[in-house]
Amino acid sequence: MMRTAVVGLLALALLLSSGCRRKKYENPITQQTEQPDKLLYDKALRDIEKGRYEVARLTLNTLINTYDSSEFLAKAKLAVADSWFREGGTHGLAQAEAEYKDFILFYPTLEEAAESQEKVCMIHYRQMEKADRDPNHALRAEDECRQLLVQFPNSKFAPRVAQLLRNIQEALAEAEMRVGTFYYKKGSYPAAANRLQALTDHYPLYSKADEALWELGEAYGRMGARFREKSGAAYAKIVREYPLSARVPDAKAKLQEMELPVPEADPVALARMKYELENRDRPGFMARSTGFIRRGPDMSAAAKSGTPAMQPFRPTIPASIPAAAGAAGSTGVTDVSISTVAASSSDLESRPDARQSAPATAGASTAARDNSASAPSSEPLPSNRSLPPAKKEKKAKAAKKEKVQK
Repeated sequence: MMRTAVVGLLALALLLSSGCRRKKYENPITQQTEQPDKLLYDKALRDIEKGRYEVARLTLNTLINTYDSSEFLAKAKLAVADSWFREGGTHGLAQAEAEYKDFILFYPTLEEAAESQEKVCMIHYRQMEKADRDPNHALRAEDECRQLLVQFPNSKFAPRVAQLLRNIQEALAEAEMRVGTFYYKKGSYPAAANRLQALTDHYPLYSKADEALWELGEAYGRMGARFREKSGAAYAKIVREYPLSARVPDAKAKLQEMELPVPEADPVALARMKYELENRDRPGFMARSTGFIRRGPDMSAAAKSGTPAMQPFRPTIPASIPAAAGAAGSTGVTDVSISTVAASSSDLESRPDARQSAPATAGASTAARDNSASAPSSEPLPSNRSLPPAKKEKKAKAAKKEKVQK
């Protein structure tokens, strides 16, 4: 009952705050002029701020179609996209993404192009599902944020988008972690090791990477003696790259038990973990109480420093499956060499050219074939022993018929 009342009060507060407060437009033009295109633009901005998005888009389209050489043309196109973005909803966000993409295509050198790409990232970021649900919007958000960092690395939006990318990858890594843990608890150790290995290699900034490495080492350890080195590498990575983890003492004990060297902690990793522990977000009471009704994933434990993964996540083949012939790491003959065969020139120098006698030889062979066809054959007819069974039977029937006629 208490939880229901809290949720109701929260919803009422959100409705009141959204209805009573006017949200200012982010990209106004402060230039004071009485030009008609500027008047149309200012009127459209007032409509956007008051939530009259359809009216604002009609005004902006009038500006674009009437004053095609206006200095406010780019701003007008961006305002159309912003009106769809503010309107929200599935249809509105899809239209906003298309408008932002068109703006980047037509005005790639403007500063607003980076802002448009950041808005495209936010469109999918706000529609992300929890880690155990459909990851489509999370993957799209990751691609769009990565695109901004690649296309506009010096933009003022780059630091914020880098943090968004770390948040997104925290959610994607959490999804992989849940799958790997499921296989580990089920006893499917090759599948668990495959998931956890790809996770720890691709998302080193994941908040539970040390726990993933521990399960990875345990999974490899239960797959047999030939995976001993992979198991030891997972334990060593915990000690070296996550020195403040609670799994470090257990990992060191495992390495000593396996008679493998215990590495030293990486100073850079130690400083990063200290920074993360000092700056980690702590969810408040309201966040913990309403977490079950939120659509998006919990990204409060996401890293605040470090370079996010700039390559898309690629599934790997389990280590228990033998490598195909000719694949990387497989054994076999893979070297191919080319050499010239040395030929003796004695035959070419001593024998006549066969091409000069080819027509005569052909004529002689033709005449011999014609003569053999016209001349009677002196060879004896084949006997019954050399004939096939069908011809033998036919010959016997013909002889019997001739005998009866006589």
